[in-house]
Amino acid sequence: MELIRGLHNLRDKHRGCVATIGNFDGVHLGHQKVLDQVKSKASELGLPSVVIIFEPQPREFFAGSEAPPRLTRFDEKVRLLRDEGIDRVLCLTFNARLRSMSAQAFVDELLLNGLNVRHFVVGDDFRFGCDRTGDYAMLEAAGKTHGFTVEHTHTYEIQDQRVSSTRLRETLMRGDFELSETLLGRPYCVTGRVQHGNKIGRQLGVPTANVRMHRFRCPLQGVYTVLARFNGHEVRGISNVGVRPTVNGRLPVLEVHLFDWQEEIYGQLMQVEFLHFLRPEKRFEGLEALKTQIFLDIETARRWFEHTPEQHSQAEVN
Repeated sequence: MELIRGLHNLRDKHRGCVATIGNFDGVHLGHQKVLDQVKSKASELGLPSVVIIFEPQPREFFAGSEAPPRLTRFDEKVRLLRDEGIDRVLCLTFNARLRSMSAQAFVDELLLNGLNVRHFVVGDDFRFGCDRTGDYAMLEAAGKTHGFTVEHTHTYEIQDQRVSSTRLRETLMRGDFELSETLLGRPYCVTGRVQHGNKIGRQLGVPTANVRMHRFRCPLQGVYTVLARFNGHEVRGISNVGVRPTVNGRLPVLEVHLFDWQEEIYGQLMQVEFLHFLRPEKRFEGLEALKTQIFLDIETARRWFEHTPEQHSQAEVN
């Protein structure tokens, strides 16, 4: 799969495609049904499939820290789109220039001159351009003039409710990982590099792997049982997702304590699969109180693993 960053990096070879556009946060089953539409039409026309996304996401541009937490980091999203069999991802920087682009300029610069779209898959409530003046009817009219077709996305429901990023986010916040796996078509995971931390866990006798999250805000907060995968290993553990109020933390951090693991893993790419919610994050009076609670969490998590299905057994991944 090819990742294209910005309109300025489009070349003649990128012209002529079947495309869709959106945040695709989570790449859940609803998104996957849209991608199936795109791939099916691309195969029919003998053209590459293209997904257009934004970085930052528009709501992050407008709302900043008040925007909803993301389900997937940018690199995770790109990897998931690749795994879905998409040929190209065009990432547009959502900035003041893009925000002020008129609907007509959006059609001219992106769909016609940039991509020469032959078929465009969007929701019938899709709005675009400055002040959201462009709509589905405008796209249909432009398509008739310039020779491309427009298709509605298909709504996908589970348990009589639409599968959406908002619903998935709310499901994760409730700690309902069974439903989140159903909505995603896979377990919910966060992936990042293990980096050096402040070594407080090591001082307490419970060393942790600090997974780099950059500016990503996870929709989870609290302590969870997890499976950590890295370098061919799958290891049980517990994780804390939050700002670590007891040690005056400020930025969100994902810390993972691996059961019965002694080796250094700095720099490793780690995938953390969330299995079960243990408790909310809270502030303790001091490190001793925190240490006592962590050991209680570990004991609770080990008991939980003892009573879970075999798929959560600790084993190396081939």
